[in-house]
Amino acid sequence: MKKYLAELVGTFVLTFLGCGAAVALGCGTDTASIVGTAFAFGLAVVAMAYTIGGISGCHINPAISLGCFLSGRMTAKDCGMYIVFQVIGAILAAAVLAGIVGTAPEAVITTKTGANACAFGVTNGLIVEIVLTMLFVLVVLGATAKTNGATNNFAGLAIGLSLILIHLVGIHFTGTSVNPARSIGPALFEGGDALNQLWVFIVGPFVGGALAALIWKIIDCNCEKKED
Repeated sequence: MKKYLAELVGTFVLTFLGCGAAVALGCGTDTASIVGTAFAFGLAVVAMAYTIGGISGCHINPAISLGCFLSGRMTAKDCGMYIVFQVIGAILAAAVLAGIVGTAPEAVITTKTGANACAFGVTNGLIVEIVLTMLFVLVVLGATAKTNGATNNFAGLAIGLSLILIHLVGIHFTGTSVNPARSIGPALFEGGDALNQLWVFIVGPFVGGALAALIWKIIDCNCEKKED
């Protein structure tokens, strides 16, 4: 149960800090706000990787959990429970953020909760989310592979930095999700397009995560067996 709770806490921190930065900086209004939001999400992952990595592996993302399951690194039960607790953590974070914003609605520049929306249509958004999630989960699978030797010690840093890059590319198109939990929580409180287009940010990352697992199985020289 501790590893599930760790995933809840980690996803709460990622969603609250990342989406909180998007709200506070008015993400999308200028280059500085985009860069600041990208760094917030990446640094949140780095912080959580070294906080709960030894407990749960610090997935804090359903797409990563799916990729790990399809790569044979975790059981179906753990994958399902990870996803449930990740979504709960994101919803709690979005609730707290919405509560804070609710006390000062005039402070909102572009978004109340840092929710995602497709700026150039759902087809474009779906493609962007699939490709970016595939690249991100591939980095996660590679950086944490046992065959990577000593570089495993820097997995958290590599993953966090890659998430910054992913956000720098994706924010203009979708606000960057690559994480269904991170999108579900804020969308529930944002409403509007964020809720209507939520399926894009669930389907896209899951498809991208599955593709990453497939690619990793093809290029990995020593596929790992499922852990109990």
